[in-house]
Amino acid sequence: MISTGVIFSAVTALGLVRLPDVYTRTHAASKSSTLGVMGILAGTFIHFWLIEDHFNPQLIIAIAFLFITSPVAGHLIGRASYMSGIPLAKETVRDDMKAAVEKKLDEKK
Repeated sequence: MISTGVIFSAVTALGLVRLPDVYTRTHAASKSSTLGVMGILAGTFIHFWLIEDHFNPQLIIAIAFLFITSPVAGHLIGRASYMSGIPLAKETVRDDMKAAVEKKLDEKK
């Protein structure tokens, strides 16, 4: 399980280097790094529980908080980037948020 977490973390690092814009990098950093760290923490929890006979509930709490906060943080970073006017990558084929932002601006007028 720890090896799976390390693989997901390596994929995260590769995505941060290779992906073209802040939105796709945020996606890589939030989704796969969450899985990577969760795999490492779960593997550590299982190791200490089964091998060392030490039950550590703090690791379970850490997994729960990480599962809740990391995707939300990634979403909010992407939204703040969009609202700040950071352009999409030229490879982007669809902008779903553009219509929602224009509709919201029209409501304010």
